[in-house]
Amino acid sequence: MKAVESPVQVQEPVPAATADNTSAAGKMLFDFWYPALLSRALRGTKLVKATLLGQPLVLGRDANGHAFAMKDICPHRGIPLSCGRIEGGQNLECCYHGWKFNVHSGTCTEIPSLTSDSKIKPEKIHATHYPCQERDGYVWVFMAESRSSAADPAPVPELPLPPGRHKITHLSAELPCNVDHGVIGLMDPAHGPFVHQSWWWRTRRSIHDKEKTFEPIPMGFRIRTHTPSANSGAYKLLRFYGDSVTTSIEFTLPNIRVEQIRIGDHWVINRAVVTPIDQNRSRIDFVAAWNIFSWVPFVKPIFNVFAREFIRQDQSTMELQAQGLRYNPPLMLIDDADKLGKWYFQLKNAYFQAKKTGSKMQHPMTGPVTLRWRS
Repeated sequence: MKAVESPVQVQEPVPAATADNTSAAGKMLFDFWYPALLSRALRGTKLVKATLLGQPLVLGRDANGHAFAMKDICPHRGIPLSCGRIEGGQNLECCYHGWKFNVHSGTCTEIPSLTSDSKIKPEKIHATHYPCQERDGYVWVFMAESRSSAADPAPVPELPLPPGRHKITHLSAELPCNVDHGVIGLMDPAHGPFVHQSWWWRTRRSIHDKEKTFEPIPMGFRIRTHTPSANSGAYKLLRFYGDSVTTSIEFTLPNIRVEQIRIGDHWVINRAVVTPIDQNRSRIDFVAAWNIFSWVPFVKPIFNVFAREFIRQDQSTMELQAQGLRYNPPLMLIDDADKLGKWYFQLKNAYFQAKKTGSKMQHPMTGPVTLRWRS
């Protein structure tokens, strides 16, 4: 067995030939989209600070209401650009010397201290900026590792919502852990009866054998569409709309879990993202949409009460885990209940290897795999 260096140590009881599956542990993934904050946090000319992957960001809106994201550091003397202001609708002015930068290109548009005969060309100076788009109520930022990778980013992640009217809600909670611990906790199928004990979800007495088939998808894997567990109170409630309840769950790099529950023409779709703030902090960004129970008064506040409690239980567990992780203990991933965590690390390794060699990413799964566990 091989112990992975801090901040995330993992030991896997697997053959030595594959024991390096977790060498990517603790590393954050650049060249992906991440939710920086909720769209409603950006109003008027207000500048808002955020941190993603250890990078300080300043976000705001231009005169046309379009969101932008820049590194919160002026390239002149290092003062946070968030201390400045929007000037002329398209420029961010630094509070220290009045340098102005286009909010969508980062190009310096003015240096007030220059005289008319100066040979300095402001347009040759750039503040770091990031591609920025809004989807599903979030401001997403493409955390590019280089200027070339920022030129042609992949599409922004989007909830696969069917057409028609629906309710939607957003919740979040900060976690005192590296993103890896948040992700493998997010996909862990065995903690439910212990962490999420409640009358409306499940209890220890409900533990029973489970069997699910997983299959590879680009950059991740998914559980084939199946009938959800009978020991979940929430799924039992959905049977109000009929017995043909099915669910499918998929995970994709860098950190996204999407669940689709369908009952005929009715549906509930949720997405959980473990957003890396820095090496030792992350955040759960949860969004859910549904077209069921629309006739129930105050359905959204009611849903939020239960969803917030569910997320709080995960948050509390991560806070307890952080106490032990301070000592950098060797950890274990076992089959079959922790197989999803192993696939996650293998996917990360494959991604880093593909970037290093310039070759096509090799998926760690060669075909469908059936896993069995008790929960």
